[in-house]
Amino acid sequence: MHTVESGRGRVVGIRAGAWGWLSCALLWVMAGGCGPAELSPETPLPSAQQVQAVESDNSLSTNGLSFNGLSFNGLSFNGLSFNGLSSQAFRDWFQANPTLANEVMRYIVRCAVPSGQTRTYTHPQTGQTFTWTGALGLAPVWAGGLAAPRLEQELVTACLAAHVNPYGVSVSISLLGRKANGQPIPYTSAELNAHPKQESCFFGNLFTGRGVYGGNRGTLLSQAQSSARGCAVVDSSGNQRRSCPPLFFVGECARYCSLDASGLYFEKCIYAGVEYRPIVTRLRDQDIYRCGDGVCQVTESCGTANWHNSCRPDCGLCR
Repeated sequence: MHTVESGRGRVVGIRAGAWGWLSCALLWVMAGGCGPAELSPETPLPSAQQVQAVESDNSLSTNGLSFNGLSFNGLSFNGLSFNGLSSQAFRDWFQANPTLANEVMRYIVRCAVPSGQTRTYTHPQTGQTFTWTGALGLAPVWAGGLAAPRLEQELVTACLAAHVNPYGVSVSISLLGRKANGQPIPYTSAELNAHPKQESCFFGNLFTGRGVYGGNRGTLLSQAQSSARGCAVVDSSGNQRRSCPPLFFVGECARYCSLDASGLYFEKCIYAGVEYRPIVTRLRDQDIYRCGDGVCQVTESCGTANWHNSCRPDCGLCR
């Protein structure tokens, strides 16, 4: 993850992977706790004037969002502290697939832990140390070693969902919303201007097994257009361009979510009678691709027409 100084904004560039095997691992680690780990010295969350923008490549996929829900033991109960990162269950889980476990923990720590802090784990057999860097600080209580309160559970869930994509390309997004303490996730006017496309809302609670949900906020794609954010954008008919279970598409965010007074993000979303704290995302103009722009994008395919899924001008005829 590359961090750059940029006022108060939180801009996250996503290297997206398939909604695949990572989701089972995500819920497994949350239910099972963690092995030998160390904390960096506790540092205070920067003030609003000091918070850095975050740009990162990532490849979070989705199977980790769908395995049994997050039970309140291990990490869920003890938090992202030494006590929470010290169970035999997590050691066994991590050693079974260190590459997968490392990626899951990278996103959990990025969403939950403040910038300037890290969490580390040393593999007991190889001696290899894995370090995960905090960024958004959406769960300070959980990051401090206690069970996550409900709002922190919901914000971590929304943050993880916002980081998922079905393609392996880098996409810059802006994350907006309110933290558990009611304060806005910091942003700047430059960030909003650079990311003018309102994209999606995300909410849910993986800790309690209530699921994870996404909706659209007005960026509708024509037949010629596409986006690497395929799970989050819809076409001009209002239909989701790509289904990405276990993320459940609810349609228009405004049907379930109430705008904050700023008009930039939603204060709450109510789905099936349950209220959630959501996060919304915004895109740059250049991350909406169009058949005919001279580049065969990862979201386009060969064919005979000028459509994203049959783009002769950019991808040629199929052979």
